[in-house]
Amino acid sequence: MVLKIEEDHNRFKNIVKGKIRKELKEYITHGEIFGKQGNDIVSIPIPQIELPHFKYDDKQMTGVGQGDGDIGTPIGRSADKQGSSGAGDSPGQHILEVEVSLYDLANMLGEELQLPKVQPKGKKNITELKDRYTSVRNVGPESLRNFKRTFQQALKRQVASGSYNKKNPLVIPERRDKRYKSWKTINKPETSAVIIYMMDVSGSMTDEQKNIVRIESFWIDTWLRSQYKEIESRYIIHDSEAKEVDRDSFYHTRESGGTKISSAYQVCLDIILKNYPFEEWNIYPFHFSDGDNWSKDDDATCIKLIKNNILKVCNMFCYGQVQGIYGAGNFKRVLDDNFNIEDNVITSEIVNKEAIYNSIKDFLGKGK
Repeated sequence: MVLKIEEDHNRFKNIVKGKIRKELKEYITHGEIFGKQGNDIVSIPIPQIELPHFKYDDKQMTGVGQGDGDIGTPIGRSADKQGSSGAGDSPGQHILEVEVSLYDLANMLGEELQLPKVQPKGKKNITELKDRYTSVRNVGPESLRNFKRTFQQALKRQVASGSYNKKNPLVIPERRDKRYKSWKTINKPETSAVIIYMMDVSGSMTDEQKNIVRIESFWIDTWLRSQYKEIESRYIIHDSEAKEVDRDSFYHTRESGGTKISSAYQVCLDIILKNYPFEEWNIYPFHFSDGDNWSKDDDATCIKLIKNNILKVCNMFCYGQVQGIYGAGNFKRVLDDNFNIEDNVITSEIVNKEAIYNSIKDFLGKGK
C-alpha cells in the first residue's frame, strides 16, 4: 500500500517535471540557470512553483481569524493595510531548486525536439553476461514465481474439476499449479560511443561564443549518453595549431593567434585511429568555430581530411558556426558547397543562445 505522503510526493514530482517541460526551451538556451551538476543529476531552479504555506500576522491586527469579520473582507491582508515601500523585516520568497536525473532530462529533450533514437553503428568487443527470462517452468525459487501464470493454472484446474464456485470465487493454488520464470544467460555486446569536441580558441572567439559551445555540448552529451551504455568524451582546442586538452581547459583556454582548422581535424583523426576502431565504436566529432580560417588552401585540406578519412570512420561529422560580435566567417559555406546530408556532414549556424535550440535538432535529428 502506498502511503499518502508518497502519493503527494509523486504528484509533486510530476508537477515539477511538467514545469520543466514547459520551460525546457529556456533551459536549453540558458545554461547558467543550472545549479550543481553531478554524474547523474542536475539541479534546476524553478521559481514558477509556489508552495502553499500559512502566514501569521502580528497579534495587534484584527480581521478574519481574530474576530467575526464581515462578508467580503479580503483574506490574507487587513482591509486597511496597504503595501508600503522601503525595507521590511519579513522573509522573501525563495526559488525552489529541484534535482532532475540526466536520464529524465534526456527524455524531455527527445520529446521536445522530437529526436529519433540513435541507431548504433559499431559494437565494442567487450561483452557482458545478461540473464534474460524467456520461458516458464514448473520448478524454481519462490522469488521467481509467476503469480499470473500460477493463478491461471489454478483457475483452469478448479474449473476442469468442477470445484470452482461462482458465488464464492476463491482460487487456491496447489503445488502443482505453481509456475516459475525461467531464464538463459546470453552474451550481450556493449554498444559504445566517443564524442570528440573541437573548438577554435583563437583571438576572434569570445567568451560569449565559448559559453554557447558549453551549453550546446552539455545537451549533446546528455542526449547521446542516454542512447549508449558506455560513452567517452575527448577535447581538442586549436588556433593555428591543435592539441588535446582536458574538459576544463577546453572551455576556458583562449589564445591570440590565427586559425588553421585542419590542425584540429588531423589531431581528431589521430585520436580515432589510435584509440577507437570504427568497426567497434560509434564516433561523433563536433567542431565549433566562428568560421574564420587561415587560407583557402587550408579549406581544401580540411575537405580532403573529412572526405577521405574522417567520414570513413565516423557516424557523422558536425560543424557549428558560432557568430560573434565580429560576425562569422565562411567555413560553413565551404562545407555546405562540398558536402550534403547524404555525406553525413551536418552544419549549423548558431547566431546566439536562442539558436542553440534549433542547432541541437540539426545535429541530433537524424538519429545517426
